[in-house]
Amino acid sequence: MMRSKSYSARTLDAKALKSFAHPLRLCLYELLDEHGPSTATRLAVLLGQNTGATSYHLRELARHGMIETAPELGKGKEKYWRIVPGGFTYGEPSRDDPEAASAFSFLLDDLIRQRGAELARWRAEATTAPEEWVQASGFGRRSLRLTPQEAEDMRDEVLEVLDRYRVMADQRQERSGGRPDPTLGHVVVHFDTFPVGLSDAADDDVVVEEGAEGPGGSDEGA
Repeated sequence: MMRSKSYSARTLDAKALKSFAHPLRLCLYELLDEHGPSTATRLAVLLGQNTGATSYHLRELARHGMIETAPELGKGKEKYWRIVPGGFTYGEPSRDDPEAASAFSFLLDDLIRQRGAELARWRAEATTAPEEWVQASGFGRRSLRLTPQEAEDMRDEVLEVLDRYRVMADQRQERSGGRPDPTLGHVVVHFDTFPVGLSDAADDDVVVEEGAEGPGGSDEGA
């Protein structure tokens, strides 16, 4: 039975996908996500860019609802930017929009890169990390035999749990006024759900008649 989705992450549309698929914008978003609100000037120093470039790309991220200004943090003309609560997911683009499909592919490749880098970073840091964080961390992989509907239901249930904790964290952040709390860590959760071997299963259904060549041609005499 199809269940209604209760998690709040919005899905990026084609225009947002195309805008986000930019190396500098991805870097800016990652820095804001890991370190919290910051200014175009500070981000420019971290990335070795000029302030004009970071300001422009921050405005582009804001135009598509990925980040927003934090007026309570700035003084005078100083403008702070922060991640918009709720997060987002990448929507599968239409096959009739090759530019959006290319952006989607670029973002997935970057997501794989980011996850590998984060896992490698934690493996290096875990040897000296506080014991409570080592105990709280975890790596895992599960291989299940499911129908497409069961896989979708499982995915949605996990995302609902993640969303519940995200709401809790966002509310705590709002109550604190953005002040740093040394008891909190920047916790990353990697979660993927997908089938493997579908093409292999399709190949298994190919029937080769006696005397006929298979998909790869005959290798007799090789």
